[in-house]
Amino acid sequence: QVQLVESGGGLVQPGGSLRLSCAASGRTVSNYGMGWFRQAPGKEREFVGSISRSGGTTSIADSVKGRFIISRDNAKNTVYLQMNSLKPEDTAVYYCAGGTISFPIRTSDFGLWGQGTQVTVSS
Repeated sequence: QVQLVESGGGLVQPGGSLRLSCAASGRTVSNYGMGWFRQAPGKEREFVGSISRSGGTTSIADSVKGRFIISRDNAKNTVYLQMNSLKPEDTAVYYCAGGTISFPIRTSDFGLWGQGTQVTVSS
């Protein structure tokens, strides 16, 4: 069974950048399409982006398009979310997720979830 562990969250000022990492253990992450979600207090979990098994195809939510980039390094068994030009409304717990289909994009496509990492954007 694959375990997903997120890291890289923290407190950042508006306009700043963070890079989140999602390390997989147990099985190779290349078997899974991967994604990132976020959940702000009092709100539903929101899709942020996903990436295919090979890394050749990505999808990014309109709310973060042009600011966030999803990537993966299968040799390191790790998926990344580069977040630039951060805004206070990006404050949330960010979750890494994996799915057995090649390119998951719906919440129901994902069966594996990490514990989440907190990102706070504030001055």
